[in-house]
Amino acid sequence: MRIQDLKARIIHNSRGEKTIEVIVNKKYKGSAPSGASTGKHEVPCFSSQGISFSVHFINTRMKLVGVSLEEFSDLAVFDPFISEIGGNAVVALQSACLQALSKGNIAPYLSSRLRFPIPLGNCIGGGAHTAFKSTDIQEFLLIPQAKSFVERVRINKKVYDTIGKLTLAKKKTDEGAFVLPKTDEDVFSFLSSLLESRDIPARFGVDMASSQFYSGGKYTYSNFSSLSQRKLFSTQQQIDLVNTWIKEYRLGYVEDPLQEEDFSGFSKVQRKRTLVCGDDLVTTNIGRLHIALKHKSVNSIIVKPNQIGSLVHTKEIVDLCRKKGIQTVISHRSGETMDPLIAHLAAAWHIPYIKTGIFGKEREVKLKELIRLEREYS
Repeated sequence: MRIQDLKARIIHNSRGEKTIEVIVNKKYKGSAPSGASTGKHEVPCFSSQGISFSVHFINTRMKLVGVSLEEFSDLAVFDPFISEIGGNAVVALQSACLQALSKGNIAPYLSSRLRFPIPLGNCIGGGAHTAFKSTDIQEFLLIPQAKSFVERVRINKKVYDTIGKLTLAKKKTDEGAFVLPKTDEDVFSFLSSLLESRDIPARFGVDMASSQFYSGGKYTYSNFSSLSQRKLFSTQQQIDLVNTWIKEYRLGYVEDPLQEEDFSGFSKVQRKRTLVCGDDLVTTNIGRLHIALKHKSVNSIIVKPNQIGSLVHTKEIVDLCRKKGIQTVISHRSGETMDPLIAHLAAAWHIPYIKTGIFGKEREVKLKELIRLEREYS
């Protein structure tokens, strides 16, 4: 594939924030999302001089017209520019080029055999994803149990709609999850009872995003329970609390149960039948993954291409996780775009889980793309 025409421009993500879109050969588009809850070890989204500089740099200084790319690994040619124009800009550029390489159908281009992930459905949320009074827990996630991807999506949507009808909730987080006038412990009880009483084939889990409410050596909950809204926990008390929730509610997934530097604390979270997942802990960074492996901190990690700023580096960490027996969860961001890239990477790279959300056009486009791929290539 030869780059004959290239244009970068500013668009807006689902939160109305500026991000970057790149168009290659007037047809193939790639764009990058942005997170509200971000780890401090993520690469910068754009140039230190701002997004406009990144766009201008791609359009005028990279001199890409005439460059030929023959295979996925050739995308590494853009990696040296991460420090200059930011991870979002490089991922958008690589995504557009990958679209062009694959003629718009990335997954079957990357792999002759596709596998379809379990969608972790964000149904109730709070924390950094909303300005409304909400739970301290950032996301309550459904884990559907069904053979086909389309059926897994159907289960998540059914539970989501049921929550809306039962609670009459109108407020939503920036990922489309319901914001409920309930405490953390009330939501645990509500969701557990709902799944059990209606015999729904699903478990649930949480993204705690604990770094967001950790300060001064304490985890501070502002909406913990109806008996005591404000609660302060030491590190050991936080570990004990998480382990209690795992046991009591049969949690299948716990993301970032401790703050982003506590590799040792992560290793003490119970994981016999639970995925203990690192997001802010690892930030799709292979160096930090090696530290987590040394401490036996996690048995799963979040994968977000724009955290590391390179699709090639993203593939490297996915491959290492598979080799080491670590489950991977490819994930959207709270400020999403219409780019279906992560859906294709999940299917092609056999990533077992995907976080896309349930509600909103930027979330649904990923789910619909996986349904299409399952229908056409299963």
